[in-house]
Amino acid sequence: MEQTKILVVEDDREINSMLCEMLDENGYAAEGAFTGMEGLSRLRSGDYDLLILDLMLPYKSGDAVLQELRSFSSLPVIVISAKDTVQNKLDLFHMGADDYLTKPFDLDEVLVRVEAVLRRCGSSEAQRAPEILQAGKLAVDTESKTASVDGQELVLTAKEYGILELLMRYPHKVFSKANLFESIWNEEYACEDNTLNVHMSNLRNKLKAADPETEYIKTVWGMGYRMN
Repeated sequence: MEQTKILVVEDDREINSMLCEMLDENGYAAEGAFTGMEGLSRLRSGDYDLLILDLMLPYKSGDAVLQELRSFSSLPVIVISAKDTVQNKLDLFHMGADDYLTKPFDLDEVLVRVEAVLRRCGSSEAQRAPEILQAGKLAVDTESKTASVDGQELVLTAKEYGILELLMRYPHKVFSKANLFESIWNEEYACEDNTLNVHMSNLRNKLKAADPETEYIKTVWGMGYRMN
């Protein structure tokens, strides 16, 4: 299968190199550009599947790059920026960004966001061979989007399934509530919002009913959740 091509436009060479290396290690073909002008030139001449775009760029800002890109392409874009105001994020979504990451960011979270955006946008990499994720008696079929315990299918909502697949895909990572909510709902997390807690409780109850002896999702106090 042809590799998914990702362009990283970030003027900080250390961050650019770190992102490209992480993406390459996870099966993507990543290229770096360091100015807005260089990024646009590559976007016009290259065939990319995803753009990771910093906002504070020399010669042409990330905002201007995004606006110009949208005049000729619907390429998925993940914006990364030190700006974290709600209004700034809303403005960028209105301009055509598909996701938004605030610096400093966690590389595992970048990878999760990349995979989520590619899935939503139907990239070839997202259409990879079906996977069965396994944890004890629990199995998740990523093609049919179903989960089962000891062969008995669980009746899950789309959000419950999304939470479970994400935790299963990265079993050693601790996901904060904000990580999970923003990855699954694609919206900014508000700490007073109880939506995630409700879905997590329902998911855990369904897992407990199917396998009372096993705690599949562990709460890491003060940090978040991970697979047990």
